[in-house]
This record gives sequence, structure tokens and C-alpha cells, in this order.
Amino acid sequence: MAREDLKYWVGFNIISGIGRVRFGQLESYFSSLEKAWQAGPADLKNAGLDSGTIKAITTWRPKISLEEEMAKLARYGITVFTYHDEGYPARLKEIYDYPPIIYVRGSLLPQDEWCVAVVGTRRASIYGRQVTEELVTDLARNKITIVSGLAKGIDSIAHQSALAAGGRSIAIFACGLDTVYPAENADLARRMIGQGALISEYHPGTKPRADNFPRRNRIMSGMSLGVLVIEASETSGAMITAHLALEQNREVFAIPGSILSPLSQGTNLLIQEGAKLVRSYTDILEELNLTAVARQLEMKEVLPETETEALLLKKLTAEPAHIDEVCRACGLPIASVSSTLAMMELKGLVKQVGAMNYVLAREMRPEYRVKVD
Repeated sequence: MAREDLKYWVGFNIISGIGRVRFGQLESYFSSLEKAWQAGPADLKNAGLDSGTIKAITTWRPKISLEEEMAKLARYGITVFTYHDEGYPARLKEIYDYPPIIYVRGSLLPQDEWCVAVVGTRRASIYGRQVTEELVTDLARNKITIVSGLAKGIDSIAHQSALAAGGRSIAIFACGLDTVYPAENADLARRMIGQGALISEYHPGTKPRADNFPRRNRIMSGMSLGVLVIEASETSGAMITAHLALEQNREVFAIPGSILSPLSQGTNLLIQEGAKLVRSYTDILEELNLTAVARQLEMKEVLPETETEALLLKKLTAEPAHIDEVCRACGLPIASVSSTLAMMELKGLVKQVGAMNYVLAREMRPEYRVKVD
């Protein structure tokens, strides 16, 4: 997508009721969002929009200055990514209701693909605080990026612990990135801009609203490998995030607690329903197949030495693939694939996760790959 088209994405995103489906309709019917922005009611109807959405567009469009909106983004140092852009989190695009665009302050790095969401109550107990500090510190030291919602309690402790350990942390906002909520976390948010990112689907000027918080939770779980619930009542926002994670096919982890504590009712219920009980950070790393992430990210880049290795790296992903499937995808004999995978496993490029299923054990930079026609 041409960057000059970006302001029209920003404009449509300001108008209430235009989400993933509506953006898709506009893109499908018009050759560009610029033409969609200029379209009249008849063309918008032909694009498949309902009367309510058309009325919202025609009412709000004259009130929106695209140039002023873009200037506002520049003033706050906000970068915008559409779901077409390379910088948009790849895992987030996998969920059903992904945001068409996201606003970012700070930086999203390739290593942030290795991220875990940490959520819990705003009224953390001494136990919850201690567990959060210890687990998040260990995860951050193992190069896992911590995602949370910047709320009081567990969220704030998770962000602070990740930064204190020298790691990265990402906060998902339920308002525009020009407003820090709660305000007491302004300094924490500023630190995260330098050691991570602030992300929102809402344009600057959007104030925190109650119904925005459950919606932002789908982004927290959607961009993460899994969700760790520290302390939560059965009806808390953290439980909403956990259930969203299950719907999105993400792993859910929970910290057990006293059956007498209201703050452990939610986590104990999650464990009863099948969530992974966590006693140590290693339980999370092992479940997510991330036990070697720190070593892999710190070690010198290992380059593919042959075109067979490069081809296998191109075909393999973080999802387990059986060696027979790999052979079919590459069009290579099993003897060649088997021997090459064995050598690549020794180098730390791939990992066998059982029953001749293989995954990428490290992220290879595209520019370092051997070109394969």
C-alpha cells in the first residue's frame, strides 16, 4: 500500500462502526481508500455498506481534517501500521477481529514475536505481586517480551519488572496514545517507549471508555503466544482475556492460589478447565517451545550453508511440520531432508519436537538466507 494512502485509513478509522469487515468491503470495491473517502452514498451502498455506516461516513467525513490528524500523529511520535504493513504484528493478523490499523509509540522489533501477555487483578496481593515480579523477571531475562494493559496492580507490576530486568514490554491502550490511563503510569509509559512500545487501535483524542477495555484485551491475547493470569476473580477482565486467548487458539497459563482467596478463584477455575498450571517460568517456556530463545537470540547468526538448508528454513515455521510434509513441500527426497535437518538441529536452526515433527528453532533474517529460485 502506498504511504500516501495512509491518511485515508486514519480517517476511516476515526469513524465509529468501521472495522475489519467494513475496511474489507471498501478495499474490495474501490481501487484505493482515497477513492472510497471521496465516494458518494450510492457508491458506498454499492460497496456493500449498510445505511447506518453510510450515514456515519457522510456525517463525520466533512468534520475530519486528514492533514490535521496526520500532523497530530507526527506531534506525538505515533507510527501507524495497517494490516498490510510489514510492521503490523504477524500473529495479530491471525485472529478473527483484528484491528485494521494500529497506532504505535516506541518500536516493534522482530524479537517481540516472542511475547507473552501477563494479566491480573488491579488489587494484587503480596503473593500476586511476588509471583509477578519473579516470573516476569525470569521471562524477560530469557528474552520474552511482556505484553499487558498498563492497568494498576498486576499489569503495572509486570511492565515494571520486565523493564527492570532489562527486557522489553508492550502496553495495549484502551484509549488514544495521547492519553495515559491511569495517569499515575505516565512515567512507566515513557520508559516503555524506550524499551518497547505503546499500542492502540484508537486514534489520538479517544478517551478511556468502559467498553474499550474488553475490546483491547483481544489485542493483548491475539499478538501473544500465550496469556499468563496471575490473580483474578471469576468475573474479571483478566478472565475475559484468558477466554479470548482460548478462542484465538493461544495458550493459557494460570497461577494457583488459595481456595479461600477471592483473587485466586478465577485462576483456580482456569486450571480446573485445563489451563497450564505454572510453578516456574520454565513451565511457560517449555509449553511454548521457547526454552532456548535467550541462547538463540544472543548467539552469533548461523547462516544456511547450502540451498537445501535455505529451502528448509523457508518452508519451516514455528508450527510443527512432519518430515513427510516437509519433503512434499520442498520436493526433495526424504534421505536428503533427514540428513540436512539433523545437521541443522546441531546448529540450532531447527528443533525436533517429537515424532519427526520439526519447527524453526530461531528466527532467520531474510537478508541472510541463501536465495532459492
